[in-house]
Amino acid sequence: MRLTTKGRFAVTAMIDLALRQSGGPVTLAAISQRQHISLSYLEQLFGKLRRHDLVESTRGPGGGYTLSRKASEITVADIIVSVDEPIDATQCGGKENCHGDGARCMTHELWSALNAKMVDFLDSITLQKLVDEQLAKGVVVENAPTIKRAISSAPVVKPIRVNAPNSVFALGAVASK
Repeated sequence: MRLTTKGRFAVTAMIDLALRQSGGPVTLAAISQRQHISLSYLEQLFGKLRRHDLVESTRGPGGGYTLSRKASEITVADIIVSVDEPIDATQCGGKENCHGDGARCMTHELWSALNAKMVDFLDSITLQKLVDEQLAKGVVVENAPTIKRAISSAPVVKPIRVNAPNSVFALGAVASK
């Protein structure tokens, strides 16, 4: 099994969300800033997580994401599978045609057994357990969002539009009228 950044980032983002959702919906921009994950990448991941009913989205001002069920009901396996991360160590992807000729390789049963153990292990770890571990490590959950808004108290100064010729030729044309 090869766990790519897709699975790692999805689990990390879900832990971040679970830690902070008690203060209301959590924005992807805030998760992106805290976890140093690209916002566009998070949008793709959370689209998949939403389609698998792991998160819910709230639109508009004050919107963001919340868990769709309790953190104790979501497993790491749920998260990884929802973002299309295969949990498979076999060469054939579980199709039993390891060499492409319909025959299994000599180690097919070994890798199939490993797959079952990995799924069992990841299915035994809940999101709540990961959140509790972070809190036990002393992770501080801030109340105020850390996103800096692009709103300024300075008035917007609009440029003055001058209706004047912009070349010597245009000036000559205006003067000859």
